[in-house]
Amino acid sequence: VQLQASGGGLVQAGGSLRLSCLASGSGFSDYFMGWFRRAPGKERVFVAAIDWNGRVTEYADPAKRFTISRDNAKKTVYLQMNNLKPEDTAVYYCAAGKFAPDGLNSDRGYDYWGQGTLVTVSS
Repeated sequence: VQLQASGGGLVQAGGSLRLSCLASGSGFSDYFMGWFRRAPGKERVFVAAIDWNGRVTEYADPAKRFTISRDNAKKTVYLQMNNLKPEDTAVYYCAAGKFAPDGLNSDRGYDYWGQGTLVTVSS
């Protein structure tokens, strides 16, 4: 599976962006999908994940400003980000995995990673 993330850009605080991650290859619906981000000078952290058929989602942000979804027919996973804050500035990565022994929020379960898309939120 190859993953191509897109949709990043510059947005003002309070604005919204929708990231997309297009998968190539077969078996997209066999993978759970996740979004992670790496802020400048910080480690990569979990943002959101969705299971194979979209019935289970998990988020790092209790306020759930972000919404993850997927369209298996289009082989695409989305991350809708609302009410963005400057601290959301980061490179956002999508990832795919089949087994998650440590849970969907652990990067250990993800086998394939996209190249990342930069989100910059200005104050």
